[in-house]
Amino acid sequence: MKIAAMAAGAIGAYYGARLQVAGHDVSYIARGANLEALKTKGLTIESVHGDLSLPKVNATANPADVGPVDIVLFAVKLWDTEAAAEQARPLIGPNTRLITFQNGIDSVERISKILGPEKVVGGIAYIATNLVAPGTIKQTSQFHQVLFGHADNHADAVLDAFVAAGKAAKLDIVLTPQIETELWKKFIFLTAMTGGTAALRSPVGPIFSDPETKAFFRQLMQEAFNVGKAKGIALDPAYIDERMNFVETKTTPTMKGSMANDLDRGGRLELDWLSGKVRALGRELNIPTPASDTVYTVLKLHRMGAKA
Repeated sequence: MKIAAMAAGAIGAYYGARLQVAGHDVSYIARGANLEALKTKGLTIESVHGDLSLPKVNATANPADVGPVDIVLFAVKLWDTEAAAEQARPLIGPNTRLITFQNGIDSVERISKILGPEKVVGGIAYIATNLVAPGTIKQTSQFHQVLFGHADNHADAVLDAFVAAGKAAKLDIVLTPQIETELWKKFIFLTAMTGGTAALRSPVGPIFSDPETKAFFRQLMQEAFNVGKAKGIALDPAYIDERMNFVETKTTPTMKGSMANDLDRGGRLELDWLSGKVRALGRELNIPTPASDTVYTVLKLHRMGAKA
């Protein structure tokens, strides 16, 4: 298949590399130092599932250099959503599917307004991965699952072909009939993982070793769960216990959320679309969100990055 990773960061480059090694035609949309490294040194993946070194990759800042593809792995930061969707137009052909692996819960709606709902597919990447240096991705989690699907679960031969390609590349890849619920489940977990580790300036190990901070982490999930239920999303209360157990038994003690990694390097934060979104929905639906309010308050002055 012909695939474009936009952008070639921690998510897009990781899955793009796995698919390229499996024989697919992958292009990487990048910019700045990362683009320069991809062009001159190639792409390096350091992973618990096996390291990869791709000395030559097709990297560009201009999607028009690539042209229409079968699949766009859309993984830009949330503040870049509309601008990147406009830039992605040259990648979109009659049968292209853009799968958004962004954080948050409203990406499909935002991108569909630009590219059309028939082209845009909701997706989720469950993975701990980080762009540690230009052209170098470090992936640390045993889990590296991707889920995606149409909200109405209609048949799609392009997505079926991509599932087959992903399985051949030994990816944990799932075409789900319940993407809306899955997106909310990821949002519930992510707002706690990324908000908790960023606000507490700590990986999950120390957070879960202290009863008070562990309870704070759980409360962040509970608040996001409450607003999801109020919006009519089909959610099982047992999910919170399952995720707490998952952190304690399946993650490494050094794991942090993406927003914590962004904070560490002085980057812009997705705060307004994560803990800030829980906070806003809580106000809209008259649901208390004190833990999410705390995360938003302590990170608010850092949300535009060190240059703000």
